Amino acid sequence: MRRTTKASQPLKSKIDVPWDTTGALNADSAQSMPLDQIVLPATQPRRYFDPEALKQLTESIKQHGILQPLLVRPVDGGKHEVVAGERRYRAAKEIGLKVVPVVIRELDDNAAFQFALIENLLREDLNPVEETEGILQLLSLKLGRSIEEIPPLLYRLQRLQNKASTVTHNVMGAHDSEGVEPTHNAISDDEGDIELSTHNVMGETETDDSALNHEPAVNQDLKIVEGVFDGLGLMTWESFVKNRLPLLNLPEDILDALREGSLEYTKAKAIAQIQKLDERVEFLEQAIAQNWSLSEIRQRIIEKKTPASTENTESNNYKERFTAATTKLRKSRIWSDPKKRKQIEKLLAQLETLTNVE
Repeated sequence: MRRTTKASQPLKSKIDVPWDTTGALNADSAQSMPLDQIVLPATQPRRYFDPEALKQLTESIKQHGILQPLLVRPVDGGKHEVVAGERRYRAAKEIGLKVVPVVIRELDDNAAFQFALIENLLREDLNPVEETEGILQLLSLKLGRSIEEIPPLLYRLQRLQNKASTVTHNVMGAHDSEGVEPTHNAISDDEGDIELSTHNVMGETETDDSALNHEPAVNQDLKIVEGVFDGLGLMTWESFVKNRLPLLNLPEDILDALREGSLEYTKAKAIAQIQKLDERVEFLEQAIAQNWSLSEIRQRIIEKKTPASTENTESNNYKERFTAATTKLRKSRIWSDPKKRKQIEKLLAQLETLTNVE
Protein backbone atom coordinates (compact mmCIF):
# COMPACT_ATOMS: atom_id res chain seq x y z
CA MET A 1 0.00 0.00 0.00
CA ARG A 2 1.47 3.37 -0.98
CA ARG A 3 0.05 6.68 0.11
CA THR A 4 -0.13 9.31 -2.58
CA THR A 5 -1.94 12.15 -0.81
CA LYS A 6 1.09 13.55 1.00
CA ALA A 7 3.41 15.62 -1.10
CA SER A 8 7.15 15.47 -0.57
CA GLN A 9 8.06 18.49 1.49
CA PRO A 10 10.74 19.95 3.76
CA LEU A 11 9.89 20.42 7.41
CA LYS A 12 7.71 23.47 7.89
CA SER A 13 8.99 26.50 9.74
CA LYS A 14 6.56 26.00 12.63
CA ILE A 15 8.36 22.80 13.61
CA ASP A 16 11.23 23.98 15.79
CA VAL A 17 14.44 22.38 14.44
CA PRO A 18 17.81 24.12 14.55
CA TRP A 19 19.04 22.95 11.14
CA ASP A 20 18.20 23.14 7.47
CA THR A 21 16.07 20.22 6.28
CA THR A 22 16.04 20.91 2.55
CA GLY A 23 19.74 20.17 2.05
CA ALA A 24 20.34 23.53 0.35
CA LEU A 25 22.31 25.03 3.24
CA ASN A 26 24.06 21.75 3.95
CA ALA A 27 25.31 21.13 0.41
CA ASP A 28 28.76 22.63 1.06
CA SER A 29 29.05 21.06 4.55
CA ALA A 30 28.72 17.46 3.34
CA GLN A 31 31.81 15.33 3.78
CA SER A 32 32.81 11.72 3.22
CA MET A 33 32.96 9.29 6.13
CA PRO A 34 33.94 5.60 6.35
CA LEU A 35 30.81 3.49 6.72
CA ASP A 36 32.34 1.48 9.57
CA GLN A 37 32.46 4.67 11.68
CA ILE A 38 28.67 5.04 11.47
CA VAL A 39 26.24 3.21 13.77
CA LEU A 40 22.45 3.01 14.00
CA PRO A 41 20.60 4.51 16.98
CA ALA A 42 19.31 2.28 19.75
CA THR A 43 15.78 3.60 19.20
CA GLN A 44 14.33 4.32 15.78
CA PRO A 45 10.83 5.71 15.06
CA ARG A 46 10.62 3.64 11.91
CA ARG A 47 10.06 -0.04 12.73
CA TYR A 48 9.24 -1.49 9.30
CA PHE A 49 11.25 -1.24 6.08
CA ASP A 50 9.58 -2.43 2.89
CA PRO A 51 11.99 -5.02 1.40
CA GLU A 52 10.94 -4.19 -2.16
CA ALA A 53 11.43 -0.45 -1.69
CA LEU A 54 14.81 -1.07 -0.03
CA LYS A 55 15.82 -3.25 -2.99
CA GLN A 56 14.89 -0.47 -5.42
CA LEU A 57 16.91 2.06 -3.42
CA THR A 58 19.89 -0.30 -3.44
CA GLU A 59 19.75 -0.59 -7.23
CA SER A 60 19.47 3.20 -7.55
CA ILE A 61 22.54 3.75 -5.35
CA LYS A 62 24.48 1.20 -7.40
CA GLN A 63 23.83 3.29 -10.51
CA HIS A 64 23.89 6.85 -9.21
CA GLY A 65 25.49 6.73 -5.77
CA ILE A 66 24.04 8.35 -2.63
CA LEU A 67 22.59 11.66 -3.80
CA GLN A 68 21.45 12.95 -0.38
CA PRO A 69 23.98 12.87 2.51
CA LEU A 70 23.16 11.03 5.71
CA LEU A 71 22.61 13.24 8.75
CA VAL A 72 24.77 11.97 11.62
CA ARG A 73 25.82 13.15 15.08
CA PRO A 74 28.96 12.42 17.12
CA VAL A 75 28.62 9.77 19.83
CA ASP A 76 30.98 8.02 22.23
CA GLY A 77 33.88 5.93 20.98
CA GLY A 78 34.71 8.17 18.02
CA LYS A 79 31.62 6.92 16.17
CA HIS A 80 28.78 8.80 14.51
CA GLU A 81 25.12 7.85 14.84
CA VAL A 82 22.56 8.02 12.03
CA VAL A 83 19.91 10.68 12.68
CA ALA A 84 18.32 10.61 9.23
CA GLY A 85 18.99 8.28 6.33
CA GLU A 86 18.80 4.76 7.77
CA ARG A 87 17.54 3.32 4.48
CA ARG A 88 20.51 4.82 2.63
CA TYR A 89 22.80 3.41 5.34
CA ARG A 90 21.30 -0.08 4.99
CA ALA A 91 21.51 0.06 1.19
CA ALA A 92 25.16 1.18 1.35
CA LYS A 93 26.01 -1.76 3.62
CA GLU A 94 24.17 -4.13 1.29
CA ILE A 95 26.17 -2.89 -1.69
CA GLY A 96 29.44 -2.91 0.23
CA LEU A 97 30.27 0.80 0.03
CA LYS A 98 33.24 1.82 2.14
CA VAL A 99 32.58 5.56 2.27
CA VAL A 100 29.33 7.59 2.28
CA PRO A 101 28.52 11.34 2.21
CA VAL A 102 27.36 12.75 5.56
CA VAL A 103 26.43 16.00 7.26
CA ILE A 104 27.53 16.15 10.90
CA ARG A 105 25.46 17.99 13.51
CA GLU A 106 25.90 18.28 17.27
CA LEU A 107 22.56 17.03 18.65
CA ASP A 108 21.53 15.71 22.04
CA ASP A 109 19.43 12.55 22.37
CA ASN A 110 16.13 14.43 22.52
CA ALA A 111 16.82 16.62 19.49
CA ALA A 112 18.12 13.70 17.43
CA PHE A 113 15.10 11.53 18.15
CA GLN A 114 12.74 14.44 17.51
CA PHE A 115 14.28 15.10 14.13
CA ALA A 116 14.10 11.41 13.20
CA LEU A 117 10.44 11.41 14.20
CA ILE A 118 9.59 14.46 12.09
CA GLU A 119 11.50 13.20 9.06
CA ASN A 120 9.72 9.86 9.37
CA LEU A 121 6.29 11.53 9.65
CA LEU A 122 6.82 13.38 6.37
CA ARG A 123 7.59 10.25 4.34
CA GLU A 124 5.29 9.74 1.36
CA ASP A 125 4.84 6.03 2.00
CA LEU A 126 4.11 6.30 5.72
CA ASN A 127 1.28 3.98 6.78
CA PRO A 128 -1.49 5.09 9.19
CA VAL A 129 -0.21 3.08 12.17
CA GLU A 130 3.36 4.42 11.92
CA GLU A 131 1.97 7.92 11.44
CA THR A 132 -0.30 7.65 14.49
CA GLU A 133 2.41 6.18 16.71
CA GLY A 134 4.94 8.73 15.45
CA ILE A 135 2.66 11.68 16.21
CA LEU A 136 2.04 10.33 19.72
CA GLN A 137 5.81 10.06 20.25
CA LEU A 138 6.34 13.63 19.01
CA LEU A 139 3.56 14.96 21.26
CA SER A 140 5.13 13.05 24.16
CA LEU A 141 8.44 14.83 23.59
CA LYS A 142 6.88 18.27 23.10
CA LEU A 143 4.54 17.99 26.12
CA GLY A 144 7.05 16.28 28.42
CA ARG A 145 4.65 13.43 29.18
CA SER A 146 4.72 9.69 28.67
CA ILE A 147 3.16 8.29 25.47
CA GLU A 148 0.46 6.59 27.58
CA GLU A 149 -0.65 9.99 28.92
CA ILE A 150 -1.17 11.57 25.48
CA PRO A 151 -4.45 9.91 24.33
CA PRO A 152 -6.31 10.76 27.60
CA LEU A 153 -5.03 14.33 27.34
CA LEU A 154 -6.23 14.66 23.74
CA TYR A 155 -9.64 13.26 24.65
CA ARG A 156 -9.86 15.76 27.51
CA LEU A 157 -9.04 18.66 25.18
CA GLN A 158 -11.65 17.34 22.76
CA ARG A 159 -14.32 17.25 25.49
CA LEU A 160 -13.49 20.80 26.58
CA GLN A 161 -13.66 22.05 23.00
CA ASN A 162 -16.95 20.25 22.33
CA LYS A 163 -18.38 21.73 25.52
CA ALA A 164 -17.26 25.22 24.56
CA SER A 165 -18.73 24.78 21.08
CA THR A 166 -22.07 23.56 22.47
CA VAL A 167 -22.35 26.41 24.94
CA THR A 168 -21.42 28.99 22.29
CA HIS A 169 -24.09 27.55 20.01
CA ASN A 170 -26.68 27.76 22.80
CA VAL A 171 -25.76 31.36 23.63
CA MET A 172 -25.84 32.38 19.96
CA GLY A 173 -29.22 30.72 19.63
CA ALA A 174 -30.50 32.70 22.60
CA HIS A 175 -29.20 35.94 21.09
CA ASP A 176 -30.70 35.15 17.70
CA SER A 177 -34.12 34.74 19.29
CA GLU A 178 -34.10 38.27 20.72
CA GLY A 179 -36.61 40.54 19.04
CA VAL A 180 -38.65 37.62 17.78
CA GLU A 181 -42.10 37.28 19.19
CA PRO A 182 -42.07 34.16 21.36
CA THR A 183 -44.39 31.35 20.46
CA HIS A 184 -46.24 29.06 22.82
CA ASN A 185 -44.02 26.10 21.93
CA ALA A 186 -40.68 27.90 21.90
CA ILE A 187 -40.64 30.08 25.06
CA SER A 188 -42.83 30.13 28.11
CA ASP A 189 -44.78 33.34 28.77
CA ASP A 190 -43.87 33.10 32.42
CA GLU A 191 -41.22 35.72 33.23
CA GLY A 192 -39.79 33.49 35.88
CA ASP A 193 -39.09 30.82 33.30
CA ILE A 194 -37.33 33.32 31.06
CA GLU A 195 -35.15 34.58 33.91
CA LEU A 196 -34.30 31.04 34.94
CA SER A 197 -33.39 30.10 31.37
CA THR A 198 -31.16 33.15 30.99
CA HIS A 199 -29.50 32.43 34.31
CA ASN A 200 -28.75 28.85 33.26
CA VAL A 201 -27.19 29.89 29.97
CA MET A 202 -25.08 32.57 31.62
CA GLY A 203 -24.05 30.19 34.38
CA GLU A 204 -23.04 27.52 31.92
CA THR A 205 -21.06 30.04 29.88
CA GLU A 206 -19.23 31.29 32.96
CA THR A 207 -18.43 27.76 34.06
CA ASP A 208 -17.06 26.85 30.63
CA ASP A 209 -15.05 30.06 30.36
CA SER A 210 -13.64 29.28 33.76
CA ALA A 211 -12.57 25.83 32.63
CA LEU A 212 -10.92 27.07 29.46
CA ASN A 213 -9.51 30.43 30.48
CA HIS A 214 -8.48 29.86 34.08
CA GLU A 215 -6.47 26.66 33.59
CA PRO A 216 -3.05 27.74 32.26
CA ALA A 217 -1.86 24.13 32.00
CA VAL A 218 -4.76 23.22 29.70
CA ASN A 219 -4.22 26.29 27.53
CA GLN A 220 -0.49 25.61 27.29
CA ASP A 221 -1.07 21.97 26.36
CA LEU A 222 -3.56 22.99 23.68
CA LYS A 223 -1.12 25.50 22.19
CA ILE A 224 1.63 22.88 22.01
CA VAL A 225 -0.72 20.31 20.45
CA GLU A 226 -1.97 22.80 17.86
CA GLY A 227 1.61 23.86 17.10
CA VAL A 228 2.71 20.29 16.41
CA PHE A 229 -0.17 19.57 14.04
CA ASP A 230 0.06 22.96 12.30
CA GLY A 231 3.78 22.42 11.77
CA LEU A 232 3.41 18.92 10.35
CA GLY A 233 0.57 19.98 8.07
CA LEU A 234 -0.81 16.44 7.89
CA MET A 235 -4.17 16.88 9.64
CA THR A 236 -5.78 18.79 12.49
CA TRP A 237 -5.49 17.50 16.03
CA GLU A 238 -9.28 17.14 16.14
CA SER A 239 -9.19 14.88 13.08
CA PHE A 240 -6.37 12.88 14.65
CA VAL A 241 -8.40 12.25 17.80
CA LYS A 242 -11.52 11.29 15.86
CA ASN A 243 -10.02 9.17 13.07
CA ARG A 244 -6.57 7.99 14.15
CA LEU A 245 -6.58 7.25 17.87
CA PRO A 246 -9.31 4.55 17.49
CA LEU A 247 -7.00 2.80 15.02
CA LEU A 248 -4.74 1.69 17.89
CA ASN A 249 -7.63 -0.35 19.35
CA LEU A 250 -7.47 -2.77 16.41
CA PRO A 251 -6.13 -6.33 17.06
CA GLU A 252 -2.35 -6.65 16.93
CA ASP A 253 -2.36 -8.92 13.86
CA ILE A 254 -4.32 -6.25 11.97
CA LEU A 255 -1.94 -3.52 13.18
CA ASP A 256 1.06 -5.53 11.98
CA ALA A 257 -0.47 -5.78 8.49
CA LEU A 258 -1.07 -2.02 8.49
CA ARG A 259 2.52 -1.33 9.61
CA GLU A 260 3.83 -3.44 6.75
CA GLY A 261 1.71 -1.47 4.31
CA SER A 262 0.04 -4.64 3.03
CA LEU A 263 -3.49 -3.58 3.95
CA GLU A 264 -5.54 -0.39 3.71
CA TYR A 265 -7.13 1.06 6.85
CA THR A 266 -10.72 0.62 5.59
CA LYS A 267 -10.09 -3.05 4.86
CA ALA A 268 -8.40 -3.51 8.22
CA LYS A 269 -11.43 -2.18 10.08
CA ALA A 270 -13.70 -4.57 8.19
CA ILE A 271 -11.54 -7.65 8.87
CA ALA A 272 -11.22 -6.69 12.55
CA GLN A 273 -14.92 -7.58 12.92
CA ILE A 274 -13.95 -11.28 12.86
CA GLN A 275 -13.64 -12.10 16.55
CA LYS A 276 -11.87 -15.48 16.53
CA LEU A 277 -8.11 -15.03 16.17
CA ASP A 278 -7.41 -18.11 14.03
CA GLU A 279 -10.28 -17.32 11.64
CA ARG A 280 -9.21 -13.67 11.40
CA VAL A 281 -5.56 -14.50 10.72
CA GLU A 282 -6.52 -16.96 7.99
CA PHE A 283 -8.96 -14.49 6.45
CA LEU A 284 -6.38 -11.69 6.64
CA GLU A 285 -3.75 -13.76 4.85
CA GLN A 286 -6.19 -14.62 2.05
CA ALA A 287 -7.35 -11.01 1.70
CA ILE A 288 -3.74 -9.81 1.29
CA ALA A 289 -2.59 -12.67 -0.96
CA GLN A 290 -5.57 -12.35 -3.30
CA ASN A 291 -5.84 -8.55 -3.00
CA TRP A 292 -9.55 -8.60 -2.23
CA SER A 293 -11.36 -5.30 -2.61
CA LEU A 294 -13.22 -3.76 0.33
CA SER A 295 -16.58 -4.85 -1.11
CA GLU A 296 -15.27 -8.42 -1.56
CA ILE A 297 -14.05 -8.48 2.04
CA ARG A 298 -17.39 -7.28 3.36
CA GLN A 299 -19.32 -9.80 1.26
CA ARG A 300 -17.12 -12.71 2.35
CA ILE A 301 -17.52 -11.72 5.99
CA ILE A 302 -21.31 -11.73 5.54
CA GLU A 303 -21.14 -15.14 3.87
CA LYS A 304 -18.90 -16.37 6.68
CA LYS A 305 -21.56 -15.46 9.24
CA THR A 306 -24.51 -16.84 7.26
CA PRO A 307 -23.84 -20.63 7.48
CA ALA A 308 -23.63 -20.57 11.26
CA SER A 309 -26.84 -18.58 11.43
CA THR A 310 -28.61 -20.99 9.07
CA GLU A 311 -27.33 -24.00 10.98
CA ASN A 312 -28.63 -22.64 14.27
CA THR A 313 -32.01 -21.84 12.70
CA GLU A 314 -32.33 -25.33 11.23
CA SER A 315 -31.31 -26.87 14.55
CA ASN A 316 -34.00 -24.93 16.37
CA ASN A 317 -36.55 -25.90 13.71
CA TYR A 318 -35.76 -29.62 14.16
CA LYS A 319 -36.20 -29.36 17.90
CA GLU A 320 -39.49 -27.53 17.53
CA ARG A 321 -40.76 -30.07 15.02
CA PHE A 322 -39.77 -32.99 17.28
CA THR A 323 -41.48 -31.41 20.29
CA ALA A 324 -44.63 -30.75 18.29
CA ALA A 325 -44.67 -34.32 16.88
CA THR A 326 -44.25 -35.99 20.29
CA THR A 327 -46.99 -33.79 21.76
CA LYS A 328 -49.38 -34.84 19.00
CA LEU A 329 -48.28 -38.46 19.36
CA ARG A 330 -49.21 -38.59 23.05
CA LYS A 331 -52.73 -37.34 22.32
CA SER A 332 -53.24 -39.41 19.20
CA ARG A 333 -55.37 -42.60 18.93
CA ILE A 334 -52.53 -44.14 16.92
CA TRP A 335 -51.62 -46.39 19.86
CA SER A 336 -54.77 -48.46 19.31
CA ASP A 337 -53.66 -49.36 15.77
CA PRO A 338 -51.26 -52.39 15.89
CA LYS A 339 -49.62 -51.62 12.49
CA LYS A 340 -48.95 -48.00 13.29
CA ARG A 341 -47.71 -48.96 16.75
CA LYS A 342 -45.07 -51.24 15.15
CA GLN A 343 -43.93 -48.32 12.97
CA ILE A 344 -43.57 -46.18 16.08
CA GLU A 345 -41.52 -48.91 17.73
CA LYS A 346 -39.15 -48.99 14.72
CA LEU A 347 -38.79 -45.18 14.78
CA LEU A 348 -38.10 -45.22 18.51
CA ALA A 349 -35.47 -47.91 18.01
CA GLN A 350 -33.78 -45.76 15.33
CA LEU A 351 -33.82 -42.71 17.63
CA GLU A 352 -32.33 -44.74 20.47
CA THR A 353 -29.59 -46.00 18.14
CA LEU A 354 -28.76 -42.43 17.07
CA THR A 355 -28.52 -41.22 20.66
CA ASN A 356 -26.35 -44.17 21.63
CA VAL A 357 -23.92 -43.35 18.77
CA GLU A 358 -23.50 -39.82 20.10
